[in-house]
Amino acid sequence: MQAAGLLLTWVLLRPASTQQCHPSSPGSILRFTDTHAEIRVPALHRVPSSLDPLYSLVRHYLDLIQQNPLPTELLRAALNDPSSVRTSQVVQYELGYVICAAVSLLFTVTVPVAGLCFCYCRSQQRCGGRLRAHRRSLGCRRRCLLICLSITSLIILTSAICALVTNQRVKEQMEPGLGAVPDTLRTLRQHIANVPQGVQMVVDQFEVPRQQIISDLAGVSRSVGLSIHAQLKAMTYTALADLKDRAGDLQTSLHHLQILNKTVRMLTAARAELEPVLREQRQRVVALLDDPRCTSCASILGRAQSLELGADYSKVPSVEKVLKTLAGLPRSDFAEMIRQGNGTFNSIPELAVERMAQVIQELREEMTKVSEKVQSIADGFPLPDYTWHVSEALLKAENRSQPFLREVERFEWYRWIMGMALCSIILLITACNVVGMALGTYGLSKREDPSDYECRGEAGAKFLMVGVGLGFLFSWLLILLVFATFLVGGNIQTLVCRNWVNQEIYKFIDTPGNLPPSMNLTRQLNLRRDSNLSTTYRECKSGAGLWEVLQLEKSYNLDEHLKTPKYTANFQKRLGDFTMHLGNVRLLRSEGRQDLETFARSGVDEVDYGRFQEEIKIPVVQTSLPGLARSLEGLQKMQRNGTVAGRLATEAQALWQMQNSTVQTQEALVVKLGESIRFLSQLAPHLQERVKTTLATTASVEAQLPLQAQQILRQEIGCFTRKELRYFAQYLHWVGHTLREDVASCQPLATALDNGRVILCDRIADPWNAFWFSLGCCTFFLIPNIIFAIRLTKHFRPIRNRLISTGSEETCPFHIPRVTALKL
Repeated sequence: MQAAGLLLTWVLLRPASTQQCHPSSPGSILRFTDTHAEIRVPALHRVPSSLDPLYSLVRHYLDLIQQNPLPTELLRAALNDPSSVRTSQVVQYELGYVICAAVSLLFTVTVPVAGLCFCYCRSQQRCGGRLRAHRRSLGCRRRCLLICLSITSLIILTSAICALVTNQRVKEQMEPGLGAVPDTLRTLRQHIANVPQGVQMVVDQFEVPRQQIISDLAGVSRSVGLSIHAQLKAMTYTALADLKDRAGDLQTSLHHLQILNKTVRMLTAARAELEPVLREQRQRVVALLDDPRCTSCASILGRAQSLELGADYSKVPSVEKVLKTLAGLPRSDFAEMIRQGNGTFNSIPELAVERMAQVIQELREEMTKVSEKVQSIADGFPLPDYTWHVSEALLKAENRSQPFLREVERFEWYRWIMGMALCSIILLITACNVVGMALGTYGLSKREDPSDYECRGEAGAKFLMVGVGLGFLFSWLLILLVFATFLVGGNIQTLVCRNWVNQEIYKFIDTPGNLPPSMNLTRQLNLRRDSNLSTTYRECKSGAGLWEVLQLEKSYNLDEHLKTPKYTANFQKRLGDFTMHLGNVRLLRSEGRQDLETFARSGVDEVDYGRFQEEIKIPVVQTSLPGLARSLEGLQKMQRNGTVAGRLATEAQALWQMQNSTVQTQEALVVKLGESIRFLSQLAPHLQERVKTTLATTASVEAQLPLQAQQILRQEIGCFTRKELRYFAQYLHWVGHTLREDVASCQPLATALDNGRVILCDRIADPWNAFWFSLGCCTFFLIPNIIFAIRLTKHFRPIRNRLISTGSEETCPFHIPRVTALKL
């Protein structure tokens, strides 16, 4: 009982604020609809390719050709005053390309002229014919020529394949790359034009937290009531159970006191009736046993003489005073009182629903007002008044780019056709080389005499000469295509891409005076006066909003509009000001308290129950009547005198009758008395303490219940408020994130610039430059290919004179003089 009292005291004194809020369920995370995905600018990235080593080699080659930095002075003059640009400045910057142009021009003139000279020489049978004599070193020379021609053919074949692959890749990337320019500009215009609609769609998403909060408000009152009931039921049920025990003690004690008093009176009266009868019976038995005619009767004479009454209940303390004090108790119905207390406490959830109904309705109305405040985000968003400059600039760029892009696409088609044709010519030259070498080698292996004619060797020589002819015929077209694509692609890489990657282009644009007034991007895009393209690009790439890069930072502060207290102050205040009073909670009415106090001072605990227990231990009769009766019956069987035997039987029967009729009845009353004495003796030592504890606990619970309920109410409302504020915070955070990085973000502008660099430099310029580089390798390796093929042709044809030389000296051929007719 003491431990239960300490536990209840701890429960009462424990502050309700130590209770923790319930952890957020997965449903506490709001899910918002993506409102702007259809007009996003997808970011493009460089795709790794197996040709990356070739691209890297070409870039290093171009870096070697063009080592000059961005020509800012030349570009400034070209953009502001084109007539002031001097040719010497251009030549000085493009010196590497000028040297390559000179080499290309020399190649264009020299190779066709050499081809013409070779054709003339062949027509005069002075070169490209047959060997004049056989030498020992011809086999070694032939093998060397075969190896060299094979290597050059392999190089040309590899370069031609790379040229074909890169030529096709340029075509595949050019069409979507050119189409991406107007598409991206159009998407940017749509992105800017749809800002108001996107902002409104973002604002409309407030319906998600609003519906969640309305749903939570519908169940918060019952949830609060159930929480109060759950946290207070332990101490309340403990107090009611304790009160029920004391009421039971009162009724049970009164019942046992009444039994005790009645039983003592009955035992006292029965003793008074039994005493003369027992005395007379003792005298008769003693006289009979003392009769000389009674055989062996002296053995039980002493037992008969001690036949006297035992316990005397007239000596025990009286409980009349206690019963007089408790007369009329209990005056109150404790069962009904406890039932009402339980009912009052269990009705707390319904009471909470009733008391919170008004504030719930006020909070619903407040949510309507918050919706109007959130709408002010869309109504006050100032971007449409400032972004028309950007939209107009994008529209102009889109319109002006269309004719240029169509021309680029047309020229690209011509370039692709020419590239495929020339690559096919190179492959044909390579095929002639391969077939010529194969046939020639096979013919040599079948020819027994070098001077004999062999058709397969001759065919091999002719295939090689076809390759030589094709090389002379198309070399100038090859070098022109190589130089044209080299000049365009090389300048794009060195002038644009290289300076785009290292941000030099942005620095040039940002420098005042470099661009003419008509190309002033700061004014055309309505950027901040203290901003420039580099700063704007970095801010946009980091996720800044359009209003931050435009001239809006002073007129519109999004962070100020998205502060949570601006929308939740009244909502939070209404919940904070709400209080709910349970009223006067009565577990024990005054008459019930008086009954327990009367019970405590009635003196039940002052009765000497030990005296009762001592008397109970004493038998009703000192000598056992059944034992004495059985002894008399035993003596009867031993008697010779019939008269004595009859008298012994009569006295034994009388003892049995006394035992069964009177003594047993008194013993039953003694047992009943013992039960009451045991209960009262166990209750008495703790009666005062228990009653006092019950009264104190009940009074404490009645006093603390409203206070504890109020504390739990504040705690639950605080948890509910924080939960709902998280919904507001989630929504406002999502609004800021969506407006900055999606709806009203300028990141698509930076993404478009990055995509332009990826398309132009990584997806078009790299394969473009790899194409002319590969085709250039084919073109320049045609020169050794032609030389080796011409030299090798002679080895596949029969030798004119077969004279075997001895030693290292060669024999001169002997000519037989021809006979000529003489004119007379």
